[in-house]
Amino acid sequence: MNSTAPEASESVIIPVLHHVTLKTGRLQEMIDWYGTLVGMKPLYQFEGGAWMSNDRANHRIGLLATPDITDDPDFRIHNGMHHSAFEYDSMDELLLTWERLEKQGIVPHFTVDHGLTTSFYYVDPDGNSVELQYDNFGDWDKSSDFMRNSPLFAANPIGQPVSPRKMLAARRAGVDGAELQKRAYAGDYPPDEDDTFDGRFGKDAV
Repeated sequence: MNSTAPEASESVIIPVLHHVTLKTGRLQEMIDWYGTLVGMKPLYQFEGGAWMSNDRANHRIGLLATPDITDDPDFRIHNGMHHSAFEYDSMDELLLTWERLEKQGIVPHFTVDHGLTTSFYYVDPDGNSVELQYDNFGDWDKSSDFMRNSPLFAANPIGQPVSPRKMLAARRAGVDGAELQKRAYAGDYPPDEDDTFDGRFGKDAV
């Protein structure tokens, strides 16, 4: 650590987003669910909460539990956090995660190709939306440029709803990752009656 005292500065020092903390009345159910979804494990758990991580960080999700916490039936129309998100390194990882979760009865409430990402949204036991995504460009600079400058994104900033089931079938039939994403964004894999969606958060809500 530098022992020299820092000089005053008006520049914005950019931090890294470290964790999200949630209030819950379902402590163990939430611990189990995030463990199933993205491999979160508690580093420390007690009756008042838990701190969980799926990497070297001391915690990525914090859970605070008290008997006073109750459900809000109108949470979707109140101000507050819309969703948290986790990013995978490849489209295959995202699709295989969808398949694994679907076999365990955990299904998304919305699945979409945003252009810059392919994103599957799930609902945790407390009703919070959680996004699992893949950067379609595999490069944050390129996907950021797409968001800023693409007329395709400007014309449709939400994107194209997709069927993970159809995308995985196409991938296993030999469609490569880049072509798969191109076809998905063009609307070749729309959801249909064979796709099951969790309706608690709203099927059409990102």
